Amino acid sequence: MHRRNLLRQLNDYVQRFPEEQAIVERFVELVDEEPRCYERDCWRGHITGSAWLLDPAGESLLLTHHKKLDIWVQLGGHSDGDPDTRTVAIKEAQEESGLAVELLGDAILDIDIHEIPARKNDPAHFHFDVRFAMAAATRDFSVSDESHALAWVRLMELERYTREASILRMRRKWLEWRV
Repeated sequence: MHRRNLLRQLNDYVQRFPEEQAIVERFVELVDEEPRCYERDCWRGHITGSAWLLDPAGESLLLTHHKKLDIWVQLGGHSDGDPDTRTVAIKEAQEESGLAVELLGDAILDIDIHEIPARKNDPAHFHFDVRFAMAAATRDFSVSDESHALAWVRLMELERYTREASILRMRRKWLEWRV
């Protein structure tokens, strides 16, 4: 039961982005076959939630210089057993920025599967990341202990901070979605 909501969301997602059928199938396979897919110690891979977090004017994206990965990425993190990926993404955005955030629609903006390198006692594994569009109430963030820094980055200047294909893909989707 707790996995059905995500499966419904993925079905809606693939209707909007049929060219991403292969990645959706990988998500569905994980969710169907791994009852513990929301737990961070499911080493085959686990579901994470992320935020495409825009400033109040909708002109800039909040990026984090992630401590463990040492790259600029969107805010997000582990589900830790919570099967509501929207709630996870909202919680992570709030915890990592100190900002009040508002979900901009119920639909998934993007999905991504990326490998996380082995670290300490954790083997290399995959994050099956579900991303939602959000807006912050203000631009006055606070940096959590998970980040080296946070920065508001104008949407058309993202390449100054990152070349991550999935972030640039989210920008394209967002710009097409909001029209």
